[in-house]
Amino acid sequence: MKLRAFVSVDIHPSSRLSDLLNDLKGCGSGLRVVKHSNLHLTLKFLGNTEEGQIEDVIRLVESSTTDIQPFEIRLSGMGAFPSLSNVRIIWVGVENGKNLEVLAERLDISLAALGFKRERRAYRPHLTVARTRGGGGLSSARDLIAMNAATDYGDCVIDRVTLKKSVLTPEGPIYSDIREIKLD
Repeated sequence: MKLRAFVSVDIHPSSRLSDLLNDLKGCGSGLRVVKHSNLHLTLKFLGNTEEGQIEDVIRLVESSTTDIQPFEIRLSGMGAFPSLSNVRIIWVGVENGKNLEVLAERLDISLAALGFKRERRAYRPHLTVARTRGGGGLSSARDLIAMNAATDYGDCVIDRVTLKKSVLTPEGPIYSDIREIKLD
């Protein structure tokens, strides 16, 4: 049996980030805003993963985190992928993300041994806060992005990496933790 999996770090929103999510909800039906409980930075998307591989994945995630101590990142600024004129994803930027880049690279290399595809692009840490789904609201969202292009959303301590399971539903994804690996 297969499950949809990814490796990430959870983000616990500051009051400023919570306010931003609420502001995005007010932009209209064209946006699907990420739930507070689902905020995370993806390090490696695995996709459909055989349940029999999970223990091997956990072992490789553990080895990829070796010698990385807990660290801080700063959430700052906003933008859109692929561009502000063609919004598909709205994100908050990450400063001091070097350790995230190291983790993502290690995971990408080590998990390739289990048959997971290597990433074609360099890892760019960002916090997805909303996705477009058609309809209205993009004009308001663009204004909100422009107003918050340099807003500081605070520091986050990263002290663990989590292997997660994702179940897609019409109301949005439901995430559950398979295993947390503490950094030390």
